Amino acid sequence: MGQGPLSPSYASGHDFAIEVEGVRFRFNADDFAARAGAAAARLGLVARENLTPGLLEDLVALTAHGRIARPRTGLAGHVARHPALADEGPGGAVHRLRRTVFRGAWIDQQVRDGVLSPEWDDAVGFRFRSVATGNWAAEEPSPPDWRALAYAGEAGA
Repeated sequence: MGQGPLSPSYASGHDFAIEVEGVRFRFNADDFAARAGAAAARLGLVARENLTPGLLEDLVALTAHGRIARPRTGLAGHVARHPALADEGPGGAVHRLRRTVFRGAWIDQQVRDGVLSPEWDDAVGFRFRSVATGNWAAEEPSPPDWRALAYAGEAGA
């Protein structure tokens, strides 16, 4: 996840929890929904402009539970047609969604704790530097490209 030990203190609420490498972060519903939507867009699973409230609810369910029990959109049917999207194993889409949500919270906590300092890079966006050493924080390895299985919304379901 980067330099130094994982910070086990991130918590914005108690609605959802994600555990990575033995560290559990807790999220309120709004925080988790925003992070799940951003993660899905970052991974190419959905286009950012298609993130409706119903799609966000379905993405929250998929990220938190690995399934969509009460679908609000056609995402559940899309996932049923593309089982790789429900894969919770290492490298699977649900695993990657969870890991991306976790990493975002981890970085936010490291910035709040004064461990990392954000710096804008026009080519890549925010990068993070260690306050103690000045070294760049390790970047998350590039995830698989999920655009081929992306959900395009109701028109492309």
